[in-house]
Amino acid sequence: MKRYLLPLLLITGFASAQSPLVEQARNYRKANENALLSEFMGLLSIPNVVYDTIGIQKTATYIVKMMEARGIKTQLLDATTKGVPPAVYGEVNVPNATKTVIFYAHYDGQPVNPNQWAEGIEPFKSVFLDASLEKGGKIIPAPKANEKINPEWRIYGRSASDDKAGVFSILTAYEVLTKLGIQPSVNIKFFFEGEEEAGSTHLSEILEKHKDKLKSDLWVICDGPVHQSGKKQVVFGVRGDVNMEVKVYASKRPLHSGHYGNWAPNPAMLLSKLLASMKDDNGRVLIKDFYDDVVPFTETEKKAIAKVPPVDEQMRNELGFMRAEGGGKSLVELINLPSLNINGISSANVGKMAANVIPVSATAALDLRLVLGNDAQRQAQKVIDHIKAQGYYVTQNESITDEERMKYPLIARVTTGKGYNAQRTKMDLPIAQNVIKAVKSSTNEEVVLMPSLGGSLPLFLFEKYLATPTITVPIANHDNNQHAENENIRIQNIWNGIETYVALMKM
Repeated sequence: MKRYLLPLLLITGFASAQSPLVEQARNYRKANENALLSEFMGLLSIPNVVYDTIGIQKTATYIVKMMEARGIKTQLLDATTKGVPPAVYGEVNVPNATKTVIFYAHYDGQPVNPNQWAEGIEPFKSVFLDASLEKGGKIIPAPKANEKINPEWRIYGRSASDDKAGVFSILTAYEVLTKLGIQPSVNIKFFFEGEEEAGSTHLSEILEKHKDKLKSDLWVICDGPVHQSGKKQVVFGVRGDVNMEVKVYASKRPLHSGHYGNWAPNPAMLLSKLLASMKDDNGRVLIKDFYDDVVPFTETEKKAIAKVPPVDEQMRNELGFMRAEGGGKSLVELINLPSLNINGISSANVGKMAANVIPVSATAALDLRLVLGNDAQRQAQKVIDHIKAQGYYVTQNESITDEERMKYPLIARVTTGKGYNAQRTKMDLPIAQNVIKAVKSSTNEEVVLMPSLGGSLPLFLFEKYLATPTITVPIANHDNNQHAENENIRIQNIWNGIETYVALMKM
């Protein structure tokens, strides 16, 4: 009988039983939440765009001070390549602990265009709103020292949710345990990366260079949102990611659209047709062999997916569109397939800057999300082969020669990022069982068990270089606008995140 208990519990969930520890953590937070948020706002005020070297250094320094204030032995782990943002590392050895868990988040953020943010909201001058902007939220003064904080308020600012909230929640969870005089049940290591939003290009160097220090039984990843239903979720995998840029060329100089229209090729039109050839009307990718190397789900994973609360209608109403892609497949099904997304298109100008010209080129940024079985470079090559099959001469050179222009009717420059592959941890591992129990102990609601997240993280590197499984336990609200303007975090999600990580440190 017992040997069948694990898969059953894994799929159906555990009975609601919020632990007394969570109540203790909540009481501590309530008594100190103004000071806690003040520290968080200080972290948010530091510019942390991944390519801003000075801002990244200041952010790392602030985190080191946060850790030292909590009594954590701390150091910076550098890569082999010089000038790479270091990982902020710390460790706590617990007497008699038999397991070691590394808690991961990243402290760098996506680039920002302040002009795209709502009036009164600046990316690194974080502000409080009494609700989300989509629900008519208004800017309110920052709460004073003993003012009651409404958990439905939002904090708006770059990295408020992705992923400074993760850094803060992990460190505050450890603070709560120490202040309560409660010893963690596992040895704890902290690892805060500074290059995630640039694709973690040098993470492998850091892992390999410091692999002896980074030995553990599990990595717990704090990144991404909770389920759209609002329920906490435990995620056992992530998609991989690789970016491409496709630039189509036409005339050597811009042309008057009246004098040369209908005769000179228009690169914007050429690129539009090329992109349209890549997907059908239901959003299915038409590129040859695009789906062929996908590793299918196990029966356990299929049963878990069947239990995920449906949110398609909720999200269509929330986002304001009637017809979804996918030919009738659900959101949870589609995020577990490889995807091809157009991140942006550029060719000449629009709006008040528009001119009656035929542009010289048109560029598209593509984002390929990968699932288990896909290889980043192999998947990108499929796209390149498709472009060639449409009659294009493909080059990687920025400068197109006159000889090439006169030899080839269709010319495209295609560049591919390094990218990384997908990762998935088996759901029936004993340590996965411990994680599920811990997260469940922090809530009275059912916990969503997700075989893979739609987003991407380079988690396959932890298996490749350290032979260690990873499990993601996200905390942010699903409508947090990560990577975009008006990024935000709902305060209750911060509080829930602290409680979740308190439970994980005692699993």
